[in-house]
Amino acid sequence: MTDIEALFKDRKMKVELLIAFGFSENESAYTYSTDLIDGQFEMIVTVTKDGKVSAKVIDSVFKDAYVLHRLPNTSGEFVGRVRQEYENLLVRIADDCFEPDVFKSEDARQVIQYVRDKYRDELQFLWKFPGSAVFRRQDNAKWYAVLLIVSRKKLGLDEEGMVDIIDLRGKPEDIDALVDGKNYFPGYHMNKRHWLTICLDGSVPVEEIFCRIDESYTLAAKR
Repeated sequence: MTDIEALFKDRKMKVELLIAFGFSENESAYTYSTDLIDGQFEMIVTVTKDGKVSAKVIDSVFKDAYVLHRLPNTSGEFVGRVRQEYENLLVRIADDCFEPDVFKSEDARQVIQYVRDKYRDELQFLWKFPGSAVFRRQDNAKWYAVLLIVSRKKLGLDEEGMVDIIDLRGKPEDIDALVDGKNYFPGYHMNKRHWLTICLDGSVPVEEIFCRIDESYTLAAKR
């Protein structure tokens, strides 16, 4: 049984994609409706202006809410069909109308926008673990940046808590000069001779990070 809150967690709606999908807008929300099981039911999906998603299934004949598909202990071929069509639609909406919104820090958001504007690249989530994604060049598919959410302890810091980080390519001589265990770190889960890590928490000015991204992009070019 699909948990709507879990499915749309760490996703951000794109209004233009909702409209293209077929949602209609009113004062407080966006709404989409479609038939299920050859018109026996109507499914209505609502997305509020702040991105909260809800869905209900209505019996087309009696106009009552149908809920058996939401009860985990109910079974049977008919209920299974309703549940499958219900879940398939929610997954389609999540994939087609929402974008990942995993990295919450202001620096991470600025980095994502910088790459989007300059290189026309979007984060690619290559693994099931949601707290990791890559930017890669369009001409050769090489990675030039990796964003992750990690424990500060794993970077050798004394502070508690999680932090957004970025792994970037660098020249070995530059990495040797920069890595200080405070602002710059050896590449997390990467080749430490050719990659370095920066916390996206304001410890390094974001303009400096942009320059490092540009250098990493160049180093990832075809040879």
